[in-house]
Amino acid sequence: MITLTINGQKHELDVPEQMPLLWALRDVVKLTGTKFGCGIAQCGACTVHLDGKPTRSCITPISTAAKHEITTIEAIADDETGSRVQQAWLDLGVAQCGYCQGGQIMSATALLKETPAPSDEEIISAMNGNLCRCGTYQRIHQAIQQVAGNAPEATKEEQS
Repeated sequence: MITLTINGQKHELDVPEQMPLLWALRDVVKLTGTKFGCGIAQCGACTVHLDGKPTRSCITPISTAAKHEITTIEAIADDETGSRVQQAWLDLGVAQCGYCQGGQIMSATALLKETPAPSDEEIISAMNGNLCRCGTYQRIHQAIQQVAGNAPEATKEEQS
């Protein structure tokens, strides 16, 4: 048995220690907001927080995760920064298909908690590795800037 603390609740799991955290979350605990994308930590769809740090759950064994507080997209609204990030996503209509957006929001929240007013370069660096097939990168960037209070003024064309 392995004990995981997920979104503030303890879960006793009877699974192999090397099982990827992603599958424990989705298949055992039934928290399906964290998505499977590539399985090799390259796309970011499976991003969760371990002690507040963005972590690719598809390659993280639960034996490693057991030592940390795990936060998934299901609980990110309980975090003040996470709630503001989700609201910015809604305000700017970031998501198209939405598949990658949980991972995007988890990475953006971790960035903003560590660096409340990130530069453009810091945003690009922190979000690097979170892939979006719909190409909403500009809106993702703008949403992060909005939460940070760095959103550029809207042009007259955008206001119309």
